[in-house]
Amino acid sequence: MRDLSIEDFKEGQLICFDKPLGWTSFQVVNKVRWLIKRKFRIKKIKVGHAGTLDPLATGLVILCVGKYTKRIESLMGQTKVYTGELTLGATRPSYDMETKIDETFETAHLTPVLLEDARQQFVGEIMQQPPVFSALKKEGKRLYEYAREGKAVEIPKRPVQIDAFELATIDLPYVGFKVTCSKGTYIRSLVHDFGKEVKSGAYLSALCRTQIGDYQLSDALSIEDFGEMMAS
Repeated sequence: MRDLSIEDFKEGQLICFDKPLGWTSFQVVNKVRWLIKRKFRIKKIKVGHAGTLDPLATGLVILCVGKYTKRIESLMGQTKVYTGELTLGATRPSYDMETKIDETFETAHLTPVLLEDARQQFVGEIMQQPPVFSALKKEGKRLYEYAREGKAVEIPKRPVQIDAFELATIDLPYVGFKVTCSKGTYIRSLVHDFGKEVKSGAYLSALCRTQIGDYQLSDALSIEDFGEMMAS
């Protein structure tokens, strides 16, 4: 990435970042905004992200700076690609590693053929229920706030498009996968529903976003790389 002036940033920049494990997308935005403001000694600069990535996931986050923040909506609508790992034989309330295991299941009946048959049920347009541990709002309140208070809340299912769901590796109880999907798809919910389909619980144990539209993780900067650029 070439050296950029403050005018370059204000006119608009699109920057791909490799989000570290444990960071929220908003933390990436705040860090980048702070680095730009410090570099050029300015008080304000517009920075936004084109799609949230959970703290327990890593991978591609697109940031739009300056006038390019107007592009965020169109970027958010693009197809996304994820790779990850699911663990069979147990469930967690958050559908991922954020919460503790709440139930365990038998896995002796699971075979590669059974898993492959189940996988095919999740390709195309499917109805999906978002996880209760999510940032979606209901009556002005985030769903995860209801979840952490132990309150039951009705979450309607909604259609999402799964263009591809591939089982890359099977080493039970672990299954490596790759998913190509539409905006609004929750991979955690896909994994949870897959576990139900094979009559065994499942939760998401690792996730990485590798692509958004034509933008690739391989072209992304680390936060450290960008920090060094802004320090020079």
